[in-house]
Amino acid sequence: MSEATERIDLSPIRIAVLLGLIVVAAALRIAPHPWNFTPVGAMALFSGAMLHDRRLAFGFPMAAMLLGDLVIGFHVLMPAVYASFLLSVAIGRCVAPSRTVGRIAGATLAGAVQFFLVTNFAVWQVLGSYPKTLAGLVECYVAGIPLFWNTLASDAFYAALLFGSFALAERHFPVLREPASAA
Repeated sequence: MSEATERIDLSPIRIAVLLGLIVVAAALRIAPHPWNFTPVGAMALFSGAMLHDRRLAFGFPMAAMLLGDLVIGFHVLMPAVYASFLLSVAIGRCVAPSRTVGRIAGATLAGAVQFFLVTNFAVWQVLGSYPKTLAGLVECYVAGIPLFWNTLASDAFYAALLFGSFALAERHFPVLREPASAA
């Protein structure tokens, strides 16, 4: 047998481990946690950066979110929250070509900022808690700043955990490494 015919396609193992990490992150969302301190933003970034199949990268985290929401419940802001996490997957896809600490950190910051902007705009637009004026929008964003810090801290913590643990696993278990691209 030649080396080419002996080679086993191990990408299903890699994909299964990546999807497993995403499921664990999604499951942690339903565990008790401080406000806005969940792994969902980091999970979306990780999914976008690590899953090459777009359908999986975008669909799997949304399915995991939906399953979690069946447990913890839905609210009127869910469309904005889901849209924001889809943006985080897209940001993660920008990290995919070169997953350096700096790029992951920048993507984590970008994900937290866009989540803050999108969801607070939705609060202002949908809930009626603030006047529909520029001053009301600014007031809404200012009121959301304490929650932003939790979002940023959780995204940074869980991104480090997800990306770091998988990089460590790749180092120790060659079966998890991406196949070398064909020359």
